[in-house]
Amino acid sequence: QVQLVESGGGLVQAGGSLRLSCTASGSIFSIGDMGWYRQAPGKQRELVATITPVGSTSSADSVKGRFTISRDNAENTVYLQMNSLKPEDTAIYYCNARIRRNRYMDYEASWGRGTQVTVSS
Repeated sequence: QVQLVESGGGLVQAGGSLRLSCTASGSIFSIGDMGWYRQAPGKQRELVATITPVGSTSSADSVKGRFTISRDNAENTVYLQMNSLKPEDTAIYYCNARIRRNRYMDYEASWGRGTQVTVSS
């Protein structure tokens, strides 16, 4: 079994910052790409940012220049530093990782349960 646990969400005023963390644990042989997604009320889940095992990143246009994704491979952890937050960033943020549980298995996508981020105007 593999678990992804997010932390760091909360309530912040517009213009403020938050740092999300997500740690993978359990039966892990290796971790591929990791990323953050978000889902606002009444909207579909959307990609926020991803990072490869060697640190190459990509992010949605709506967060470029404000959000930074990073990872610590030794700790099986991915981070999302969110600056200059806007009310439209309000959503549940989900961690995603492609995890290989042993040498005989392919990478499979795993999801965390999500952490709420609320930005007040």
